[in-house]
Amino acid sequence: MANKNKTLGEFIIENQEEFKYSSGELSRLINSIRLAAKVVNHEVNKAGLVDILGTAGDQNIQGEDQQKLDVYANEAFINTLTNREIVCGIASEEEDDFITIKGRNEKNDNKYVVLIDPLDGSSNIDVNVSVGTIFSIYRRVTPSGAPVTIDDFLQPGNRQVAAGYIVYGTSTMIVYTTGHGVNGFTLNPAIGTYYLSHPNMKFPKDGNIYSVNEGNYVHFPQGVKDYIKYCQKEEGDRPYTARYIGSMVSDFHRNLIKGGIYIYPNTSKNPDGKLRLLYECNPMAYLTEQAGGKASDGYTRILDIQPTKLHQRVPFFCGSVNMMEKAEEFMRNANK
Repeated sequence: MANKNKTLGEFIIENQEEFKYSSGELSRLINSIRLAAKVVNHEVNKAGLVDILGTAGDQNIQGEDQQKLDVYANEAFINTLTNREIVCGIASEEEDDFITIKGRNEKNDNKYVVLIDPLDGSSNIDVNVSVGTIFSIYRRVTPSGAPVTIDDFLQPGNRQVAAGYIVYGTSTMIVYTTGHGVNGFTLNPAIGTYYLSHPNMKFPKDGNIYSVNEGNYVHFPQGVKDYIKYCQKEEGDRPYTARYIGSMVSDFHRNLIKGGIYIYPNTSKNPDGKLRLLYECNPMAYLTEQAGGKASDGYTRILDIQPTKLHQRVPFFCGSVNMMEKAEEFMRNANK
């Protein structure tokens, strides 16, 4: 029971020797994200009561209509991270370009860059369905003292030092990793403290849930179509259950706990895929592997992909190992 009463702050302090860089830096990074998450959570929870539902009238760099809460969440995370004197640059799914943070002393000597999807699945806000935030943290590759460059952000996912997500659901949770397993913390809203509720989270090796938007079935690659038919066939422990929320954080979170596979493939409409490598796929792939699962683009390990641009899109498959290997087998066989 001792674990159940452990707060996020206590957990960070107890495990900071696992972080290979300065221990205080990790605390400040996670604390800044924790604080911003509380602010966003507060706004999400009153979304139906005040005028923050619906679109803000602008489109983001992806060409998607920005929901008002998208804009609010984006500003909350940027402001919180900027003020903590730990981050030298931020890239957000909602921003055209990365943001340089010189620091109060203007010396550009902060050491980390954060890539963030401030409000994933925000189109679900209007209908009171769970949404989330996804974050990815790297150590800069350019020398301290110089402004950040695009090279600091275009690092393969295997160089992440931390990644995680916040899910704003029936309860609010932070789930994150620093490369030593995955742990989940649930917010007690009465006192504003996150408690360790899901220690050492692991994907079950097998699952019976597949999460894919079957409305796009006719546009899917043949390998994905074949895998979906396999999932639906009455044989052995199949048919599997289809569950698709349309909020990646929520779909991922359920599959992590219960066992399953999440697929967002390329389509004839989106030949490169729809999800962003840097803001969504890399952090989720890092979490997946740390939780004993597997993540790929159907063929190649996500964490080994060398990014070429900030808003790069890729097909994304992740989840329980045995389900992933079967899906990848169908992808390979379809190309023979």
